[in-house]
Parts: sequence; structure tokens; C-alpha cells
Amino acid sequence: MRGLSSMSTGEWKANMTHLLEFRNVSKIFSRGIVHKDVTVAVDDVSFSIEAEDPGIISLAGESGSGKTTLGLMVLGFLKTTEGDVLYKGNNVAHLPKQEKKNFRREVQAVFQDPFAVYNPFYRVDHLMDVPMKKFNLAASKTEGQELIEKALNTVGLRPQEILGRFPHQLSGGQRQRLVVARALLLQPQLLVADEPVSMVDASLRATILKSLNSLNRDFGIPILYITHDLTTAYHISDYIIILYLGSVMEAGDVDSVIKNPQHPYTQLLVDSIPWPDLQRKWGEQELIVPENGGGAPKAGCKFAPRCPHVMSECRQHIPSFYQVSASRVAACHLYKDAAMMPKKDLGTLFTTKPPSQPSGN
Repeated sequence: MRGLSSMSTGEWKANMTHLLEFRNVSKIFSRGIVHKDVTVAVDDVSFSIEAEDPGIISLAGESGSGKTTLGLMVLGFLKTTEGDVLYKGNNVAHLPKQEKKNFRREVQAVFQDPFAVYNPFYRVDHLMDVPMKKFNLAASKTEGQELIEKALNTVGLRPQEILGRFPHQLSGGQRQRLVVARALLLQPQLLVADEPVSMVDASLRATILKSLNSLNRDFGIPILYITHDLTTAYHISDYIIILYLGSVMEAGDVDSVIKNPQHPYTQLLVDSIPWPDLQRKWGEQELIVPENGGGAPKAGCKFAPRCPHVMSECRQHIPSFYQVSASRVAACHLYKDAAMMPKKDLGTLFTTKPPSQPSGN
């Protein structure tokens, strides 16, 4: 096996489109036997990620929007209630044994808590040694050590300072970057990063985001970046999907969506960011808290109870995806005169890099 430094970007890409595809995916959680308490975590979501020209796609929204549930279904940790999650055309929930093993290697994750992924009784070397042996990544111990050291160097870690230590002896940033290095070691074709910087100091966030950016730009690895933080999403992403109560509200290239949001919910999220601009008033948009505590209404647009622009049809009909520009859509009746985009075509917004990248990319 060749080391990381000898791999070309093209070799990291799958020779096919639709690397990952969501087809009308819903996830419903229920409690109780007689009177069931039902929560619709994900509601009829469809989109795809291509292997060619891979970018970083953010799933963003407030708590309860369904973004982490989507990530867990990508990884195969949760089964869908309806619809299918496909990886390279195969249903993730029904992979045969060998295909499942390949899937476990090719789809990697970086989770929110950088400490929870470690066994405190083992040195951190164990985190790298297990996948090395399980997937036969090296022909010899020497070659394996070289691969580990190259992966650590790639994410800005010095092997001599990391290896041989226990998890509690590393900082949160070091632990998180070590998880990124482990993912890189396995040569993934898709990385799911679920709130990877929310539990580290602000000074370390840029370093970890830079490591993720390098995986995408230098090795051609598509990244599904899950976050509630629009600031980090803006700086690292090419595209963004805004979720509210399990449904897509707006989607498209991140520069357009964040700088000029069209959906009232996206506008509310962006307005909640404290911008370093003395001429701009923070929180200009009115925050409406519905009487039902924020749950989804029985009919119409889910955001209607909180929307400052609500109309009668918003309470009666679920809005379609309206193409508010060439690079994005919004699910809002305010744009009912624009062209509609079928849900299944949402992934076409993510097929090519936008012409202008946000600063930091």
C-alpha cells in the first residue's frame, strides 16, 4: 500500500456520481404504547452528494432541526422510517457483509465530543492501530508506523508528542485532530463531521477547520459538516442546507445563502449572529415564539407560527422548493411566482463549485 504523500487527488474520488443519496427520507421517533408521543425528526428529505468535484456541504439549523439525525442515518447508526439512504447506489440499511465492511472504512466520522471516542484505559496509539489491523492498511509494522505519522503530520500533530500518551494527557484540540488523522488514515470517500469544533476552545477551532478543509481540498474527500454555528459553516463550506423541524427551508451555495438569505427562517438565523459592524443593529428581526412551544403545525409551512411574513396559504399548504436564484432554492410561498424545483433535484445545486468562495476557504 502506498503512503498518503504518494496518492493523487483523483485516486481519492469514486468513479461514479451519487456517492451519497437521500431519497424521500423520513425519521419518526415515538414513545408510549397506547397514546404515542410522535416526533418527526426528519421529514421527506432528498438530496445527493457527488463524487466528482466534491465540496463541503453544511447541514445547519437550531437544536431539534434534524441535522444530527440525518448524519446518524448516513453512518448507518439509525434506520429510516421511510425512504432510503444510498451509498454508491446501495441501501445503507441492507448492505451485505463485505460491502458493509467497505462502507465502514470509506465513510468516516468526526463527532462532537473529542474525548468520548477514546477508551481511557488505552494509549492513543490504540485508536490508530485498530483500523490499521482491521482493514490491513499496511504490509508491515514499519509501514504502518509511517502511515500513522504521515496522517498525524497532515493534521498538524507531531507524532513524538502524541503517540504513547493517554487521552487525558492531550488537549481537546489534539484529541479532535487525532480523530481527523484516524479518518485520513482510512482513506475515506466521505467524511461526516458532527459539530466537530463546538467543544474546543475558540483558538483551536481554526486549526481543526483547517484540517478538515485540507482533507477536502488536498485529498478530494466530500464532507458533510453538521453544525448550529453559521459562522463556521460560512467559513468552511461550499454549500449549505438550512433545516427546520426536519425539513429543508433553504439550500444553495453558502456565500449567497448567508450573505443574502431569502427564507424568513434563514434570515432569523443570520440576524442572530453578532456581527462586528458598529453600523448594524444586532437582532433587528423580531423573534416570534409560538404558543405551542415551537412544535410543527398540523398543516402548511412548519415555520408559519414563527414567521413575520406569514400569509393564509402558509397555514394551509406546504411550500415547494422555489428557485430564487440559479444557485439556490427556498421553501417559501413568498417566491411562489418563481420556478419550482422537484425535491429529488436538490443535489444538482451541489454539483459544481460556486464561482466565488467565502474567505477562509
